[in-house]
Amino acid sequence: MKLGFFTMPMHPIGKDWQQSLREDREAFVLADQLGFTEGYVGEHATDPEENITSSAMFLATLVDATQKIKLGTGTINMPNYHPAAIAAHIAMLDHLLGGRFILGISPGALPSDAEVFENHDLPRPAMFLEAINTLLKIWSSSPPYNIKGTYWNISTERTYIAETGMGTIPQPLQRPHPPIVVTAVAPFSQGITEAAARGWDPISANFLMPQWVKSHWTKYVEGCERAARAPDPANWRIAKTVFVAKDDATAARYAMGTDGPYYYYYRSLFGKLKRRGALGVFKADPKQSDDSVTLEQVMGKLMIHGSPASVADQLHAFRDEVGDFGTLLYAGVDWKDGELARNSMRLMAEKVMPAVTQPTELAT
Repeated sequence: MKLGFFTMPMHPIGKDWQQSLREDREAFVLADQLGFTEGYVGEHATDPEENITSSAMFLATLVDATQKIKLGTGTINMPNYHPAAIAAHIAMLDHLLGGRFILGISPGALPSDAEVFENHDLPRPAMFLEAINTLLKIWSSSPPYNIKGTYWNISTERTYIAETGMGTIPQPLQRPHPPIVVTAVAPFSQGITEAAARGWDPISANFLMPQWVKSHWTKYVEGCERAARAPDPANWRIAKTVFVAKDDATAARYAMGTDGPYYYYYRSLFGKLKRRGALGVFKADPKQSDDSVTLEQVMGKLMIHGSPASVADQLHAFRDEVGDFGTLLYAGVDWKDGELARNSMRLMAEKVMPAVTQPTELAT
């Protein structure tokens, strides 16, 4: 199992934006120094808590600050952009990173983003499909372009100049395109099946109950079988909310305390999902009423916290429950206590992962 990083940063309203951006960047730099293999960041244009407005722009700030870690959009919300803009910007980012780029895509889930970009009442899944198909066609075509769609048309036929290449949309460094991943946030996600059939790989969200995470493997296998592709657990990434401290008591206070960043993260997420009638991800039984779901129950089931030995044991149990997977994505939250946050990442990389991959080598 490899160790990666994933953050949909949930910062307290009113926190200085420059400070939160500095801390988010520092988390990725530290992940690179500690040997995390991948790092993903989400984006929302209209949420003061999840305040990274462009995942691609944020990653561009890490080009020279990181050395080995592969960086991914987690995700680009495709209906909110023109496909030609995505094609040009991502191609440049892939070159800037020297091929250390992974393209994470989705239809987008934040209603206020959809409203501000005028697609709230449109079929976003259909827009998402057209956007990615158009993007891939741009990268596999030669100019001048003439790509017709329901939502976007791409053309440089009137202005293309063969001698200079004006009218050419750049192609990424990785050919035919960077690796593509899709984040799944629903039980038995059909999106995983469709993605696997196209050769893409899944990320299971960190706020899903383990039984729903397990369902993603079944849907991934279905897609692989449709494409005559061998399903490989190494291609499955699972995000998980983990906090590691020197002892169990310290971990419990910071991870579960009502004044801590993990409680803030899940309280905010819980409230947003409840208002949208989308608490199903937090339910062990789909028939369970929304009123019977409590934040404390959710955190008790989803949070992994403790000393390195305790966290390693919990991760072994989690893997036994959901099955083998290739990369554990450590979920980032606000750095309310920077020292504890940094130490957790260090302990995760230096103590927990050796114990997970080679249990007998855990250092006390």
